[in-house]
Amino acid sequence: MMRLLIDAGNSRIKWALARGDELLAVEQLPVAQSAQLNLHFAERAYDNVRQVWVSNVAGTKVEHRVRDACAVRHWSPRFIVAEAAQCGVRNGYEQAAQLGCDRWAALLAAWHQLGAACLVVNSGTATTLDALSDAGEFVGGLILPGLELMQRSLTMSTAQLQGVGGNYASFPRNTNDALTSGAIQATCGAIQRQYALLGKPTAAVLLGGGAALALQPHLGLPVVMMDNPVLQGLLLIAREASEV
Repeated sequence: MMRLLIDAGNSRIKWALARGDELLAVEQLPVAQSAQLNLHFAERAYDNVRQVWVSNVAGTKVEHRVRDACAVRHWSPRFIVAEAAQCGVRNGYEQAAQLGCDRWAALLAAWHQLGAACLVVNSGTATTLDALSDAGEFVGGLILPGLELMQRSLTMSTAQLQGVGGNYASFPRNTNDALTSGAIQATCGAIQRQYALLGKPTAAVLLGGGAALALQPHLGLPVVMMDNPVLQGLLLIAREASEV
């Protein structure tokens, strides 16, 4: 069965066709251009798509635009929410459905790949740090500003800190490098602290998202990289639903 998987995040909308267990080429569009999504879907050779699964954390306007784009192809998209239990993972959030659907999908992808306690880090506009136990239970997590958002918040709120795009340095000697390095150090420090709290010295950090490559060299932890964890989780949800 051919499926279309859509990850509508805070900054970008990503989508990919899935055939069986395989994700095909991933495409993306800035959320600010979401009105163009219908044109993209209309132009693609998507005639064999039978299901559309969506993770949306970008708000109701984007939801409507996804629905409109799907309507061009006469698709009925299924928008996921976090469940109490799904794909082998139990949700320990106080109110299961309040967990972000993108975080939930990434947790399912992590459990499917590792099947053991781990820290799931997805580094986009926000950076999320979510812990799984050896029993496949989501035990809780953190939400931090992403690397770019940390830097942008400083440049927007201070008169003398301007510019981004610096390089990492242990002891930066210019302002751009200081901003970039500060954001990386702060994020890595949070990951390292949360990893220590997990209390599993052999556990992996499953790392995904746009800033993953910037963070990985500085963590000093056992890292497993994963491309597009939300899309991977959506595929697991779709497959389980088809088996019921």
